[in-house]
Amino acid sequence: MRNDPLSGLGSGGGPGVARVGDTGPFHEEDGTEPRVLVLCAGSPLMGDDGVGLAALERLRSYWEIGGEAELADGGVWSMNFLPSIEAAERLLVVDAIQAGREPGEIVRLEGDEVPRFFATKLSPHQIELREVLALAELRGRFPRTVALGVEPERIELSTELSPVVEAALPDLVERIVEELREWGVGVGRRTLAGDAPSPGRPCAIERRERARARATGEG
Repeated sequence: MRNDPLSGLGSGGGPGVARVGDTGPFHEEDGTEPRVLVLCAGSPLMGDDGVGLAALERLRSYWEIGGEAELADGGVWSMNFLPSIEAAERLLVVDAIQAGREPGEIVRLEGDEVPRFFATKLSPHQIELREVLALAELRGRFPRTVALGVEPERIELSTELSPVVEAALPDLVERIVEELREWGVGVGRRTLAGDAPSPGRPCAIERRERARARATGEG
């Protein structure tokens, strides 16, 4: 019986798996490779399965992401991103995540939870992504991985997200931004012409940062 190459995903349990800070296979001597890959996956033709791509569109429209991170449209062709996955220190997969939660709930998985997510086979692209990650691990170049997404309400032929998942999209994007900042990636809000932020309506991230500053006496 063949061992499942994904059995150690996210936990550093497989041979040759590098963790951030290890002297593993990831190197940045020339400074050309982003150390974080944000892989937004899904199918825009399968209802809530397209939430990862919808999040990517918002990230590109409203946020400036530092050069430490690469935003990638994984779509349904994940195998194309094997070189980027292998070159990264950290991988953030953004997708619909069926975890038994309430539809629209934000879900974050890491460590041993990640292979269970890919084992659900929610849609064909996740099967391919599972194989890509398995190949990266077998080659000894698997990054630390977090999966971040939304519990879907419906996965069916449709070009629209369900209302409950659509409503969760802004929170998902802000969670992505928070995750990247915790990983040391520079992220700033993009101000669009005629759409300056209102000082009376800070975003959720700004509200939390102000609360932390007040609690520590910095604000």
